[in-house]
Amino acid sequence: MSKRVMRLLALLFAFSLVAAACGDSDGGSDDTSTGDATEAAPADEEEEEDDSSIGGGLTQDALDEEEEEEEMTEEEMADEEEMAEIDTSTMAGLEEAWALNRQGIVDRLTEEINAGTMGVDADGILHGPAGFTIDMNDCPGDWSDTTGVTDSEIRLGHTTAQSGNLAAYGNIAVGWQSYINYVNDNGGIGGRDIILLVKDDGYVAAQTIEFIDELIEAENVFSVVTLGSPNTLATYDKINAECVPQPFSMTGHPAWGDPVKHPWTSGLQMSYSTEALLWGSWIKANLASELPVVVSGLVMDNDFGLAYEKGFEAYAEANPDVVAEFIPIRHDPAAPTLTNEVTTVAASDPDVFISMTAGNPCLLAIQEVEKAGLLETLDAYFTPSVCKGIAAYMEPAGPAADGWNIVGGGIKDTTDPNYTDEPFIAFLNGQLEKDGLDPSISLLGTGFTFGWPNIEVLRVADALPGGLSRTNYIIALRGFSGTHPLLLDGMSFAVDGNDDAFFVEGSDFSIFDADTQSWTIVGDIVDVNGGSPNCAWDKDNGGCR
Repeated sequence: MSKRVMRLLALLFAFSLVAAACGDSDGGSDDTSTGDATEAAPADEEEEEDDSSIGGGLTQDALDEEEEEEEMTEEEMADEEEMAEIDTSTMAGLEEAWALNRQGIVDRLTEEINAGTMGVDADGILHGPAGFTIDMNDCPGDWSDTTGVTDSEIRLGHTTAQSGNLAAYGNIAVGWQSYINYVNDNGGIGGRDIILLVKDDGYVAAQTIEFIDELIEAENVFSVVTLGSPNTLATYDKINAECVPQPFSMTGHPAWGDPVKHPWTSGLQMSYSTEALLWGSWIKANLASELPVVVSGLVMDNDFGLAYEKGFEAYAEANPDVVAEFIPIRHDPAAPTLTNEVTTVAASDPDVFISMTAGNPCLLAIQEVEKAGLLETLDAYFTPSVCKGIAAYMEPAGPAADGWNIVGGGIKDTTDPNYTDEPFIAFLNGQLEKDGLDPSISLLGTGFTFGWPNIEVLRVADALPGGLSRTNYIIALRGFSGTHPLLLDGMSFAVDGNDDAFFVEGSDFSIFDADTQSWTIVGDIVDVNGGSPNCAWDKDNGGCR
């Protein structure tokens, strides 16, 4: 019997062991929350393991404490009871629930602003939640708090890839615009229309730099959203120096968890460092009889791929009982084929294959792994969270996509039949059709994933004392929490100033079914909000410092 058949027969049982095996010293009983999957060690050994990690991902302690619940205040309990009375089975009900959530945030932040504990003080220091500060004296002399905001519009900038190997991600901008159309048709933000200015950088960082200059200096945008790790790393120093909000960057690089050195920049999705640790967690839990295993990773040769590579390398070094050898094989981001690279992967005779790439190379990896015959010899194979889109990456691979695993980051694919009847997804698919777009394109739905929180934070900022401004926006952003309609049940969406810089800290473990064209969640959801340490990214050494 082939390894693949054996794996498929055992999969449902094996995934159920994730909760039992992760983090236990002998593979026994502990919660799936233990993403680092290393046994308890004396303090000096734990410190040594921490030194091997690049950071920006979930910590072992946080995962071990996942089940501990904090007591709610009376006010929080009252809000929860009021929220429970709302019928969220319709879009109108969802809008009512979101409005109630925003009002709670506005009330809390307004109280702090009126008390003088938040906002810009007499010394020019902006204070936000949980020790968050920005020295506004460092902003350019011609800086304005309300650039991009007029009585009639709010101008937002966005750089993305609508050409090249990652062109499919350009659909995110199109989907975001569709959600903006809905918002504008229903009164906008305080009566202002949102104007989204999109620039196609082709995933070329040098082009992103030029467009950021153009958007800030010529287009006078209120904020900018960048797509891609290399592109965001190439621009976030300048954007922060210009004191321009850079919210919900479309990349899971751990560097966006840096509220101290890069206070104007934030991410949205699960950190690639967390994803790397959860790959290791899954391997320990599900391949116990095969340990230690040889893992080969197909790595995109740029800052994005480096984050994955360094993250899993840190896990492998700290867990030699799980990973006997980690063999990264890098590929050119613009490569039209991956045949040579996958041939090299096959020559290493790995037990586990992990695709650490993005865009069209994700599809190519699935196809080339099948052609190389690796599906019959591997014990497990993973595609990355950034390639969860069914229409873009899984469906075109045909039967070869069947059985691929993913640490999916907790985000729903809006074309997945498991979720298409949910009220928000039914709404967004209808909105896409209204705008003449094809709802079967997964990444159009992803535009709503990024669009929803951006709109919510704009609305909170607009309701704060003084109205919509960049400083109010960044206070609202660093204190925002809510139930994101495109995250799986059980996934938190929240940050808290300098104490918690990551909105999503956890994931589903899922497997793809090519027959039903859907992701099946197997095992427990990992969710540890507040469990990821901040990450001041060291570009030269490739890690958090």
